[in-house]
Amino acid sequence: MVNGSTTVDPALREIVTQAVDDLNYVPNAAARALMTRRTDSVTLVAAEGDDRVFGDPFFAQIVRGASQELTRAGVQLSLSMTQSDLQISSLSRYLAGGHTDGVLLISEHGGHRLAEKLVEAGIPVVIGGRPLDPAVEVPYVDNDNVAGGRLAAEHLRARGCRRVATIAGPADMSAGCDRLEGFRQGLGPDFREDLVEHGLFTMASGEAAATRLFERSPDIDGIFVASDLMALGAISVIRKLGKRVPDDVAIVGFDDIELASMAEPSLTTIRQRTENQGRLMARLLLRQLGHEVDDVESEPAPSTPDGRGIVQHVDLIERESA
Repeated sequence: MVNGSTTVDPALREIVTQAVDDLNYVPNAAARALMTRRTDSVTLVAAEGDDRVFGDPFFAQIVRGASQELTRAGVQLSLSMTQSDLQISSLSRYLAGGHTDGVLLISEHGGHRLAEKLVEAGIPVVIGGRPLDPAVEVPYVDNDNVAGGRLAAEHLRARGCRRVATIAGPADMSAGCDRLEGFRQGLGPDFREDLVEHGLFTMASGEAAATRLFERSPDIDGIFVASDLMALGAISVIRKLGKRVPDDVAIVGFDDIELASMAEPSLTTIRQRTENQGRLMARLLLRQLGHEVDDVESEPAPSTPDGRGIVQHVDLIERESA
């Protein structure tokens, strides 16, 4: 009766309902989960340490978007961070024990194979970003990182930059690989492998990568940096070298975080719709779990050739740095 059965005598239902109200009864979620094999909860797993998760606005925007959709569906969201092989194995076993209905996985690195382990355990998964391994057949929501890298390279060339470098993201993440590939396409024959450095999408790694680039090639006049945080780190290095942005070195970032418009100079960047990415991920997962949801493509976003993913458009946002 408490569970809403329609086969109970109306008079008896009224008595039980009144008793529930008088006692402030709350259904036992654990007992209900045992019967329904549903927890009405979803886990957002960030394959990063807490310093990255709480230090990069990207993660907050994903959480905000996903939380809005899940709350609307009456599903709770929990957050888990995991980085080492030991942590990943432990988390995989925990989630496989029925503690969640599904997983939203972000910032996966190729060596983790976390998505593969979750799928093998029978857990519904949606990934934020294209799986680096095409054999991992799970739904995903990505941004058009290739197009973004290409837009950045073409913009720097149009400004007249002739010695253009890039600080790419991690080589074991699809976002890092795809933005670098787009940059390579945009520069065409002007692309130079010796003007490529990799960072970890953090400000400190952007500083370190920019330092290495200028030590090798002091006459760089343009840099595409694969995240805004790394771009801000690169700008600090350029200033320490006595150079001006954009007069001596033009900079294009990627993300369009809030700090990009507040920086000095304000940062030209590639805008991705991160909060909407979180919403779309949640909708795809809810659909797997049997919830009725709106069309997952809330704004124009082409499906991918493999039919499993959605790729959001990106835009070049011109500001003072390039």
